[in-house]
Amino acid sequence: MGFREDGKGTEFTRRDVLKAGAAVAAFGAGLAGAGLGHVGTAVAQQQDMHFEPEKGAELRILRWKKFVQGDEDGWNANTQKFTEKTGVKVRIDAESWEDIRPKAAVAANVGSGPDIIFGWFDDPHQYPDKLVDLTDLATYLGNKYGGWYEAPKRYGMRDGKWIGLPVGAAGNCIVYRKSWLNEAGFETMPRDTDGFLKACQAMAKKGHPAGFALGNAVGDGNTWTHSILWAFGGRMVDDQNNVVINSPETVRALEYVAELYKTFAPGTLSWLDPNNNKAFLAGEIGVTANGISVYYSAKSSQDPAMQAMAKDIEHANMPVGPVGRPTELHLFTQAMVFRHSKYPNAAKEYLRFMMEKDQYEPWQQAAIGYITHPLAAYESNPIWTVDPKHTPYRDTVKNMLWNGYSGKLGPASAAAMADYVVVNMFAEAASGQQTPKEAAARAERRAARYYKV
Repeated sequence: MGFREDGKGTEFTRRDVLKAGAAVAAFGAGLAGAGLGHVGTAVAQQQDMHFEPEKGAELRILRWKKFVQGDEDGWNANTQKFTEKTGVKVRIDAESWEDIRPKAAVAANVGSGPDIIFGWFDDPHQYPDKLVDLTDLATYLGNKYGGWYEAPKRYGMRDGKWIGLPVGAAGNCIVYRKSWLNEAGFETMPRDTDGFLKACQAMAKKGHPAGFALGNAVGDGNTWTHSILWAFGGRMVDDQNNVVINSPETVRALEYVAELYKTFAPGTLSWLDPNNNKAFLAGEIGVTANGISVYYSAKSSQDPAMQAMAKDIEHANMPVGPVGRPTELHLFTQAMVFRHSKYPNAAKEYLRFMMEKDQYEPWQQAAIGYITHPLAAYESNPIWTVDPKHTPYRDTVKNMLWNGYSGKLGPASAAAMADYVVVNMFAEAASGQQTPKEAAARAERRAARYYKV
């Protein structure tokens, strides 16, 4: 039967919850049967924190639409556990990835709407005065679960306070068909940008083009273009938030992608987040950058052809460029509790409950690692090693840089990303609409509107 969705959000029946809970439990039992049960590194012992929900509390939550069914099933099952434990009713509305940011901005501006919104990247820094201080909750979770990674801390904190609660990221890796790569003369996917370009060129010559989103895709467009920009030493701003995107390093990155674009399938200039998934699963492309959702879809399909494809899918971390170290950006989400909420304690208790190990690890397992953790203790979740194809996603958040690198997060960094300054720059240079130098200069002018001195 599954979970029902209508205009009033996700509603639960007892049978739905039992079904989803059973699925999550079965997955965990499978891990245990493989000798990878719910053990891991011991979590620091400390007094558990609880927030007492307000009398009669009800919560409305805005969250992204699923790409992985297990993500939604696991999250909804945990939500029902929370309701059964606390009596707090929870309504979950799901929106497309591109619609989350404008809806959150409207809620902040008008002072009404969902109690909790799961937004992207540094969205909380656009309206910090509209958000509930989550410092006590974030401090508790960090102390209990091995500490927060660096980029999540930057995303969640402003002026020493936590204005958002990091939840994790849909890690972005290179997804490719191994047999097609082998056919092109490569045993494994090269780990450097030069080698990666050569592999894509060779695969394209064999009729297996690449495909990377160059439309205004919140996840796939932003993540790979920022990763390549940084790989060549380009940056939007320097440490003091001076706009430096119009640089020789940026031009080199744009020239690189202009060559890479020649290996792309048609239409990538308008691709949003679902497009590369569909193209890969349809056999139209042989390599892309994506979360584990492509592999999940093929592996969980009842179609024998899809199951065969799953065996041929491999993952690799984003290639390292001339700077000589990982320079990855991933689709990061964090929870924002809005001050207009009548039930801030209930909201904080909900987030605490969902981030505790008893809920968080089974949720990751149900989605086969679709969301990578921001807390170090969850590195030991057996989901990362039960299947070697999951492992490249394990350290994506640990190795992640932040939007607006290497400057400080704030309204400017959030607004520049919301305006797709970097993505559009790469699209213009790749397609030949602008030369690399012209595209970098235009990006500089656009960025300067937000990073005002």
